[in-house]
Amino acid sequence: MNWNSYIKSYQSYMRIERGLSKNTIDNYTFDIERLCLYLQENNLDYSPLKISEEIIQQFIYSVSKEVNARSQARIISGLKSFFSYLIFEDYRTDSPMELIEAPRLGRKLPDTLSVDDIDNLIAAIDLSKPEGERNRAMLETLYGCGLRVSELINLKISDLFFEEGFIKITGKGNKQRFVPISEITQKYILLYRNAIRNHLSIVKGHEDTLFLNRRGRQLTRAMIFTIIKDLAVKISLNKAISPHTFRHSFATHLLENGADLRAIQLMLGHESITTTEIYIHLDRKHLSQIMNNFHPRK
Repeated sequence: MNWNSYIKSYQSYMRIERGLSKNTIDNYTFDIERLCLYLQENNLDYSPLKISEEIIQQFIYSVSKEVNARSQARIISGLKSFFSYLIFEDYRTDSPMELIEAPRLGRKLPDTLSVDDIDNLIAAIDLSKPEGERNRAMLETLYGCGLRVSELINLKISDLFFEEGFIKITGKGNKQRFVPISEITQKYILLYRNAIRNHLSIVKGHEDTLFLNRRGRQLTRAMIFTIIKDLAVKISLNKAISPHTFRHSFATHLLENGADLRAIQLMLGHESITTTEIYIHLDRKHLSQIMNNFHPRK
């Protein structure tokens, strides 16, 4: 078997046995293909079963000149996963990644928006256009429920349980969770469904998809990014924002208002509470601002 055969086998394992998303599988595959390209460019003839730690160290050193520490760490993580799979399937008995360490990373705090920023972005939506009602409903859902962009575009009508006050979300690894949804967000979704979506000519296979484009198909991730960036330009918001910024803001605002960290973890769908703990750092910054503003000895 050559590299391509092992990569395809690994892709099947990630998709079927680990239930990973297409985006995650593509990222892991890209890391391995980058190694293959390095071998090819340097006339190094090594199969996945014979490649040594020394060769991979040379590859990592080469990569470190082109990418930042975070990207380098991701590549190392991707390769470790691939060689662990080869050991799991008894193709290898050892991993050439065993002694290779990823660079230490400082903990990057996510960018967030203020409540006023979010209100201004949503207020800037042109409701005179049919897609305006849809965009308002989408941004209210993105922020109000703390969703990932992939969770937003894949949201189904059959996932809406408004009487119970929840929506069902299918997150990373096809793991499902129920997230509370406020009455105001429900109102905007119903307005969009009744006034806009019900009048679309829906393409077969998209009948249950909640948010659709003008041609009756599911929206793309890129379209959500474009909508948000255009609104940021419209209100002269001098921040680099993305759909994920709304998710970070959701978690940060909940924590600032006294929400329990475990509850936030469940709503965000984080497997480990360690991932959610990054918002404690944001909250500490908020508390520091309060002290500086209001303490009598400031």
